[in-house]
Amino acid sequence: MTIDSSIHQENAIPVGQVFDVDSRTGFMPPQPPIRRLPATWEEWEAMLDAAIAGGFKCGDAADLTEEDAERSESWRAQVRKMPVLPVNGALTSCPLLLRRGHLVLTFLLHYYVQTLPVDVSILIPRSIAIPVLRVSNVLDIPPLLTFSDTVLYNWEYKTAPSSANPDGGVEAPQLDNLRSQTTFSGLADEEEFYLCSARIELRGVEALELMRQTMDEMFVGDEIAVRRISAYLKTMASVINELKTLLLDVRKQCDPERYYSLVRPWFRGEDSDLKKRKWVFEGVEDEQDLSPPRELSGPSAGQSSIVHVLDVFLGVDHQSKNSNKPSFMSRMLTYMPRNHRLFLKHLSANPRPLRSFIVSAQDEELLDSYNKAVLALKEFRDAHMIIATLYIIGPARRAARAAMAGAAQIDSGAEPTPPGKAGEPLKGTGGTDLVKFLKDTRNRTGATMIS
Repeated sequence: MTIDSSIHQENAIPVGQVFDVDSRTGFMPPQPPIRRLPATWEEWEAMLDAAIAGGFKCGDAADLTEEDAERSESWRAQVRKMPVLPVNGALTSCPLLLRRGHLVLTFLLHYYVQTLPVDVSILIPRSIAIPVLRVSNVLDIPPLLTFSDTVLYNWEYKTAPSSANPDGGVEAPQLDNLRSQTTFSGLADEEEFYLCSARIELRGVEALELMRQTMDEMFVGDEIAVRRISAYLKTMASVINELKTLLLDVRKQCDPERYYSLVRPWFRGEDSDLKKRKWVFEGVEDEQDLSPPRELSGPSAGQSSIVHVLDVFLGVDHQSKNSNKPSFMSRMLTYMPRNHRLFLKHLSANPRPLRSFIVSAQDEELLDSYNKAVLALKEFRDAHMIIATLYIIGPARRAARAAMAGAAQIDSGAEPTPPGKAGEPLKGTGGTDLVKFLKDTRNRTGATMIS
């Protein structure tokens, strides 16, 4: 495995070309994604512009007014009248256009679905349904918003870099020189939520290089190599600790209550719908090359390639004990860009995994360095639990109590259905039992340490 060269295995593979992993930006593209599609697909862009300018609220927003509902329905009516634009060779032959197309269409889809009244069925109009299915089929990812849409392919520079590196390449983006291209709410809180993950992806590039160096030394396997691997793993622990700090820094510019009530609802997929409504894609039955999608979970940190890579490299096992049901982390692989999945598959196929090498080496310093790297990843997941409690679990419980109290006060006879109500586990945007998932993931990481 490598970023800018070849691995020491029988068939060396240039990772940067095959796996779309850049030596400076890792899993993020080396240049900001395009901001707009060409004129052929301008109607998609214009409709997204209208949604953003409309300042819409979700259909279950507590402060939704009749005027709010009428404005979003007027926009949805325009979407229903929009023609089915072509997904032709001009689009499918260009990865940059495909990624922008997926972002625009899935933002439109989520605007449409989440602004619907909560008591109506979800029928995604043909004008969105057919092209988003076609684009998603080419990209080999599900037809709804993913981590790659909100983070990897949704950034630009605040200030364009003034110079290139001496070798002619463009410098890696500075972590404080990023901004998001597209948001639902227009709030700084939403942008910071995306940028927090973007900074983690970029800072994780050093971990990718450390993995390359470690695997090169494992191929050699002598005493000097063991000493070098120990040093690389110590550095990796430090890098992972920095990722933890970046994760916790989201608290500086993202308010938990605003995030929970004004940002997070836009991310919901079919399996997070409060009324358990199915998403029906209009016209799919009329298209021989299309079929109804089976994976419709919203964007999740579980779709982050850098976190999966750390797990695979350090030997954290997230596989489901039930062979008939894939684990959440395994399911989230299908939401990643295809080339990144191939990269993870390639890394997983390493004939000499790091953890096995550590066990067989029987070197105290090496073992200590490895355990410190795993501990750092476990502490990163501790931080994730802190953030989840602050931004999701706490606000959900407060919203549930407020809804129950409100219903009792007005005695409307309607049963409130706040997320996290008694008897129902609180779901993450990926559709999981959030608390159980976070605890299990953290515990599996901790159990990877070698005693």
